[in-house]
Amino acid sequence: MDHKQLRWVYLFLLSLIWGSSFILMKYALVGLTAMQVGALRVIITAVFMLLIGFKRLFKIKKRHWYYLALNGLIGSFIPAFLMAYTVEKMDSSVVSILNSLTPLNTLIFGALVFGFGFRKRQLIGVLIGLVGTVLLVLKGAELNPNQDYAYSVFILVASICYALNINILKKYLYDLDALSITVANFAISVIPALVLLGFTDFYSTFELNDSSLKGLFYLSILAVVGTGLAKLMFNRLIQISSAIFSSSVTYIIPIVAITWGILDGETITFVQFIAAFIILLGVYIVNKAK
Repeated sequence: MDHKQLRWVYLFLLSLIWGSSFILMKYALVGLTAMQVGALRVIITAVFMLLIGFKRLFKIKKRHWYYLALNGLIGSFIPAFLMAYTVEKMDSSVVSILNSLTPLNTLIFGALVFGFGFRKRQLIGVLIGLVGTVLLVLKGAELNPNQDYAYSVFILVASICYALNINILKKYLYDLDALSITVANFAISVIPALVLLGFTDFYSTFELNDSSLKGLFYLSILAVVGTGLAKLMFNRLIQISSAIFSSSVTYIIPIVAITWGILDGETITFVQFIAAFIILLGVYIVNKAK
């Protein structure tokens, strides 16, 4: 399978995996605090990645480590906490929708900070997708007026982190394989995660019960599949496609997340279906730009 076909396979799989991650966070938060979810997500992923790729650490060159540390903190560590706190206060499907700001931020920061160019048609596609996102958010706010939308700022910051992460990978870590990048990211992030977990008194007060066991179960799936394996695929996707194409996965994620929301008892309206179609149209235009 050539790169053009493979990138669409990765885009589809990542949409399914990350679209499901928000509902997994929601269930994990039933038995754990937001800080614990963020820290344990990083720790469990780190253990998994080190088990399958520890030897890769010795093949990484010295000049890569600065960008790997920056990449790990910005692309995995910080967003893990921001996402957990936001899902705790807002519907998981709405959070996934707000995360769709990532492609726009990728384009903006790629041009302003990293010197990457973009085409007019790509900008149009990103803006069309953004219109669909705004429609979804407004309708979500109408259906759920009691949610704390102040936490949407956290997702804005997370989307900027993801955008910077994508551009760092594309510009400075293009010559490293996806497994080496992912293992190094979490090998670095696990230390501050262990420290922060200690501040929650997890080590001294955590008790195993039905609620906490369910939380750990859902969190483990989130960490291994939704973080570890997904990051491997995403890092590879960035290497074989453009930064804009890679970030456009966040436009399809809300459709999967909303589907899970419906199955979990959340409401979906005709306007939101129209908004989802607009999002897909934006993805198509971005990725067909020549």
